[in-house]
Amino acid sequence: MATHVITGAGSGIGAAVARRLDERGDDLVLLARDAGRAKELAGQFPGARTLVADLAEPDRISWAFGHQTMPERIDSLVHSAGVLDLGTVGELGCKTWRQQLNVNLIAPAELTRLFLPQLRAARGHAVFVNSGAGLNAHAGWSAYAASKHGLKALADSLRQEEHGNGVRVTSVYPGRTASPMQAKVHAQEGKEYEPSRWIDPESVATAILTAIDLPRDAEINDLTVRPGR
Repeated sequence: MATHVITGAGSGIGAAVARRLDERGDDLVLLARDAGRAKELAGQFPGARTLVADLAEPDRISWAFGHQTMPERIDSLVHSAGVLDLGTVGELGCKTWRQQLNVNLIAPAELTRLFLPQLRAARGHAVFVNSGAGLNAHAGWSAYAASKHGLKALADSLRQEEHGNGVRVTSVYPGRTASPMQAKVHAQEGKEYEPSRWIDPESVATAILTAIDLPRDAEINDLTVRPGR
């Protein structure tokens, strides 16, 4: 039975991945930003374990983990949590930049560092849920796109560093996906949100599980998922 650590399991793509893995009987370790959120996740996924650490404060993740029982084995680490605030370069202040870089880039780097011993031991898999913004930046998306471009660089470097240890690394670049984040994006853009126009999180989850379940003789490095409508 495999063990998967997942961030962002409360909604959207992360929740879809967690549901699919839970349904097939795998063990889940879900990251929550605080005790209240951990209780909510435990209610969504009975039997799952939770770890509490605030990704907005990556400097404190190691300290937080030092006060909790860590999983001894990790077969996959799925980075699905993320935050997004739109704005032009002329509008965005340091606080907004820092928040998106912390959650979207620095926290995944720190989590990966902390869980590398378990991933190496299991010859596991690190999955980074990136974004189309990690490949192309558009007006108004500078901070988010910068964090996601950085996430691509993190994954690419990690792949080369850990290949000899048997750790597989996959970056997934979903297009617009029906989720609470997408609803927020539309509100910031001043547009009406129609979930049916965008990718179902279950479809992205299928792509992620395909990468995780691929036989050991192959590895999916980069996977782009675009709306089919």
